[in-house]
Amino acid sequence: MVVRNIAINHRVMGKLKERSCDLLNEIVVISGKGGTGKTSILASLAFYAKNAVLADCDVDAADLHLLLAPKINEKHDFLAGNEAWIDPDKCNGCGLCYEHCRFDAIVVPADSSAYSVNKVKCEGCGVCAFLCPEEAIELRKPKSGELFFSETKYGSMVHAKLGIAAENSGRLVALVREKARTLAESQGSQYILVDGPPGIGCPVISAITGADAIVIVTEPTMSGLSDMKRVADLAAHFRIPASVCINKFDLNHDITEQIAAHCRENHLRLLGRIPYDDIVTRSQIAGVPIPEFSSNGVSTTLRSVWEELVAGLS
Repeated sequence: MVVRNIAINHRVMGKLKERSCDLLNEIVVISGKGGTGKTSILASLAFYAKNAVLADCDVDAADLHLLLAPKINEKHDFLAGNEAWIDPDKCNGCGLCYEHCRFDAIVVPADSSAYSVNKVKCEGCGVCAFLCPEEAIELRKPKSGELFFSETKYGSMVHAKLGIAAENSGRLVALVREKARTLAESQGSQYILVDGPPGIGCPVISAITGADAIVIVTEPTMSGLSDMKRVADLAAHFRIPASVCINKFDLNHDITEQIAAHCRENHLRLLGRIPYDDIVTRSQIAGVPIPEFSSNGVSTTLRSVWEELVAGLS
């Protein structure tokens, strides 16, 4: 089955939310950069949430499946964008497409055969198809990725994988969220837990728009503090309540206090401070969430983070 490109804007996401159950809360876990422990924390929240619907919206580098071991029930092709294709039986070799392509995507035939298209260079603008006198060129939607519907022992999961060098990551993120919400409503779930992309770009905006809450995972470094501020500003722009979780807080107490001070000054809830512990790495190697692997201090802190987060939703 093929899932075609579906553009979901802010207004559409709002309508989807209006139709959902009042008890359904969508929580997006994001970070200003990669490597802060965002996915490990999301997997731990899934362990405590019980039967939430999970969505991995980090489609450029999805890795939530490494911790939750999903069983894939359905797989669909994601078709997005446009790509020119030349029918060799119709092409008369006039060269108009080659002359007017601004992206040098038209390949000149080595002999008298038809012209062809370099798929890497083609931007799908459609000029070649418009000019072709033989109507030998058509725009097709290439496969840009894959969408998965899976089951984990922590709940149903919707996830995706964007193709190498493929575009439309924001639209694939929106599609994952749409399918996760539909699934959550049909199952009567209370939570949608979203593993969002890092940064503040288009995929992140697509992941947080219309969400009920955002959890920003940061770490006690100067870059971590700076990136947290940028993500918090993004959440404030879209008027989405944001909370902060400091991972490996004990590696630099001074910067941890700077992060805490920024949270107080900007009305950001500080959900918790997670200590550094090699149990996290060992749980990743084992491929299970931290609380399932061990019930040590990190797990206790993560449970508090979840309880504090849920309390703030009511």
